[in-house]
Amino acid sequence: MVPRFSIVIPAFNAEMTLTETLQSLLAQTWNDWEALIVDDGSTDGTRAIAELYAANDYRFRVVTNTGRGPSAARNLALGETRGSLIAFLDADDTWASCKLADMARVMQDPSIDAAFARIAFFDDAGSRTISKVGHADLTVPDLLGENPVCTMSNIVVRRSAFRATRGFDTRLVHNEDLEWLIRLVATSHRVIPVDKVLVHYRTTPSGLSSNLDAMRRGRQAALETALSHGYKSSSADEAIHLRYLARRALRTDAPPREALRLAFAGARMSPAGFFSDLRRGLMTFAGALVAPILPLRARRALFSN
Repeated sequence: MVPRFSIVIPAFNAEMTLTETLQSLLAQTWNDWEALIVDDGSTDGTRAIAELYAANDYRFRVVTNTGRGPSAARNLALGETRGSLIAFLDADDTWASCKLADMARVMQDPSIDAAFARIAFFDDAGSRTISKVGHADLTVPDLLGENPVCTMSNIVVRRSAFRATRGFDTRLVHNEDLEWLIRLVATSHRVIPVDKVLVHYRTTPSGLSSNLDAMRRGRQAALETALSHGYKSSSADEAIHLRYLARRALRTDAPPREALRLAFAGARMSPAGFFSDLRRGLMTFAGALVAPILPLRARRALFSN
């Protein structure tokens, strides 16, 4: 029997989090699913954990994707899975137990091609902040500022729509999800928000400086894709993106001056954009100003999303 959902789980050296991720899948109230765990050449216990789950539950399957990255792993959904609905789950995130059941109900509407929900951001201290979603269908302009989908763990898409987009651009290391979402929405696929927390996103203190250039290249590719469909990023969009980067710098081990540089650049580029969410804009700007004297733990707590 063909399952309703196919879930793709890219995993690389995820032994510390994979068990919790897979347990959240087993806890789903909707049981009609298959899961493809894609090991990207892990050197820790990731493969052993994945194979243990596959041995105990036929719905899990393990494949190898050595060194090709999460985009190539997600693209395996087209050739290695069967469900009419595709969902992605990163190996360090978890789902609410009602995630698949709620999405199954939403996707009963044939006019909907994909859906996403709200996210709870958490670390070892537990959930702290909750993302916001709008009430209207997702648009390309929505994506050009601050991507409300946030993570691929938060999207369910029809196989037909995913096939129509030809999947992810495997050349991109960062913002490949944004570039794909722009292609999905720009080609008249309907993507809707669900005003409910269904995903728990693990925040990590990874550095910003080391991957900032790759992030810029990925965003530039996404902007070029948008432009090819007739959408041009505005100064306000770029200011909102710089605000996001400043917040990221504040919650990681990036040099404090990096957050200040990004915040000043965003506020100077478009005050209306940077302070479009007044509370977030003010907190980010103030945080950047005091970052040199603010303990890293406090910065992470204040700017976890």
